[in-house]
Amino acid sequence: MAVVLTVLVLFLAGFLAGFILLVMGAINFDFSNSEIPPGVNQPAKLRIIHIILICTAVVGKILENIGICTQVSFVRYMQGRRTLGADPKLFIKDLWFEKVPVRIYQPKAPSASQRRGVMFFHGGGWVFGSLETHEKLCRFIARESESVVVSVGYRLAPEHKYPAAYEDCLNATQHFLQHLEHYGVDPARVIVCGDSAGGNLAAAVSQTLAGRSDLPKLRAQILIYPGLQALDFNLPSYQQNRGVPLLFRERAAFYVLQYLNGNATNLEEVLEGSHIPVDIKLNYRKWVSPDNIPEKFKVRGYKPRVLLDCTTEVFEKVKRFCEPMLCPLLAEDTIIQKLPESFILTCEYDVLRDDGLLYKKRLEDNGVRVTWYHLEDGFHGIINSFNSDWLSFPAGKRGLDNIV
Repeated sequence: MAVVLTVLVLFLAGFLAGFILLVMGAINFDFSNSEIPPGVNQPAKLRIIHIILICTAVVGKILENIGICTQVSFVRYMQGRRTLGADPKLFIKDLWFEKVPVRIYQPKAPSASQRRGVMFFHGGGWVFGSLETHEKLCRFIARESESVVVSVGYRLAPEHKYPAAYEDCLNATQHFLQHLEHYGVDPARVIVCGDSAGGNLAAAVSQTLAGRSDLPKLRAQILIYPGLQALDFNLPSYQQNRGVPLLFRERAAFYVLQYLNGNATNLEEVLEGSHIPVDIKLNYRKWVSPDNIPEKFKVRGYKPRVLLDCTTEVFEKVKRFCEPMLCPLLAEDTIIQKLPESFILTCEYDVLRDDGLLYKKRLEDNGVRVTWYHLEDGFHGIINSFNSDWLSFPAGKRGLDNIV
C-alpha cells in the first residue's frame, strides 16, 4: 500500500511539474511574441488578463489531449461560468426569437413614452462569447440609456459556419422589429450594436435591412472595434499591433477562417495576402487600401506590401470573403448610402483599428452621418473590462459612456 501511495504521489508530482512547465512555456512563448505599447494605460493589468487567457487555453488543450473535453468548450465554460443575480432596476428574461436564444433587459421604471430598442450582438471571434460574457455590458447599456436591450445568443463556429451567426442575428432582429409594441419600443428608435465579431454582425444586419420597406427602418448602428474585411491583414494597424493583447494579428485571421470554413488550413496564405486574386484585390482597392488610412495612423510604422496572387485552389476555399454579409466593408455604394446614422469606436492599439477607419470613410463618402470615437490608449476588448473590479480600465468606461 505504501508503495502504491508513493508511486501515486510521484506521478501527481510529476504531472503537476509537467503542467507548470507547460503553462510557463506557453506564457513565455506568448510573451516573446507579444508587446504592450507604452501608450497603453496600466500595462500590468493587461499583462495579467493576457496571462489568465493563456493559462485557460493551455488547460483546455491539456483536457483535450487527455480526452475530457475540447479546448474550445473548456474556454467557453470558463468565460461564461460567472452568473449575476437579479438587477434592482431591470426585468431580465430569457426567450427565443425564431429559434434563436435571446436575453431581454427592460428597465423597471415606468416610461411616459415608448423606449428605444437595442439589438446587441456579442464579440468573441464568432467562436467564443455568449449571453453570459456580455451580461454586465448589456445591463449597463439598458440601465444607463433606459433602453430595452436584446442580447442575441447566436450559433458559434467552428460547429456552425458562416452564415449561421449572421442568419441568427438577422432573424432575431426581424422578429424584434415585427413585435416592438409587445416590448414598448418605439419603431423609429431601434439600434443594432455589437463589439468585434458582433460589430461585424451588426454591420451585416444593418446592410441587409437597409433596403427593406416591410419593416421599421433602423435608427442607428453602433460598431465597437468591428472586424469588417478579410482581404488585407497587412494594413497599418495589423502591422503595428500584430502582437498587442488581447487580439494578435494571427488570431484575427484564425477566427475569421474558423467562421468561414470551420478550420484554419489556409491561415498562412491569408496572413501573407495570397488568398485573393490580384484582379479582385485591385477591384476592391478603392475601399480596402492603406491609401485610405490617414497618415497620422502610419507614424508608428508601416511597410507597403507587394500584391501577391493566389492559386485557384486556395481562392475556392475562401472566395466567400468577398461577400458583404461576411465582410461588410465590401458592400456596394448603393447599399452603403441607405445605412442609418452610425457610431464607430476604434482603439489605437488594436489590429482591427483600420477596419473601423476604412468603414468610417466609406460611410462619410456616401453621405451617412458618422460619430467616431477613438480611444488613444485603448486595445481590443477594452470595453468589456469596464466593470471588471480591479482589472478594469478607465478607457473602457470612457468608451462605454460615449456609446451610451
